[in-house]
Amino acid sequence: MRLVVALDGPGSSGKSSVGAAAALRVGYRFCDTGLLYRAVTWLSLERGVPASHPVALRKLAAEVELAADRAGRLSSVLVDGVDRTADVHTPPVEAAVSAVSAVPELRAALLERQRKLAANGGIVMAGRDIGTVVLPDADLKLFLDASVEERARRRTRERGLEPTGSEAEAILAALRERDRLDSTRAVAPLHPAGDARIISTDGNRFDDTVDAVVGAILDAQARRVSEVEASGAR
Repeated sequence: MRLVVALDGPGSSGKSSVGAAAALRVGYRFCDTGLLYRAVTWLSLERGVPASHPVALRKLAAEVELAADRAGRLSSVLVDGVDRTADVHTPPVEAAVSAVSAVPELRAALLERQRKLAANGGIVMAGRDIGTVVLPDADLKLFLDASVEERARRRTRERGLEPTGSEAEAILAALRERDRLDSTRAVAPLHPAGDARIISTDGNRFDDTVDAVVGAILDAQARRVSEVEASGAR
């Protein structure tokens, strides 16, 4: 029984790295949908297309695609056939992605593409609106949560920065602003689905959070098998 798993959470909550590791352990594909929005954002900066031009942004979406590795993880992004995964994680993209992601026309252009990726099940799809908008009928909805201070510490550590320096303060301020923009946008704001299981990751080791996600998936699979068997018995 291969499920569709929606994995949401704010920026730097660990959903991409945790989701990829969990998917690998249960033999599922993994899709980081945020890469699509980052790729369009990078391309819009390269082409000089502002977020105020929704029709032009929608056209850029057609030039972006996700690429799978040998494990089936859709964790790389191609633009015009060139791997731009490293480019979409730069500070300019980080600063602009919330505004670009909020454009309704762009979200509509990417919606069906994301749903097609999940159509055959056996996938963990990570993002900010997967359980609420993209896959509202997902078999399992998870929401990774962590305080903004915890998330800022993680990002600072990942970048090898001084934890009390000005760059660390800038990361914290940027995350707070990203949270504000994502949670207040008119289209698909960031919030847990009503039926999502919330996993708090404050103080967790990486493996602890992966274990929690894997456990939730295996539990959901077992329940689904039991339901199918019970239905067949009737």
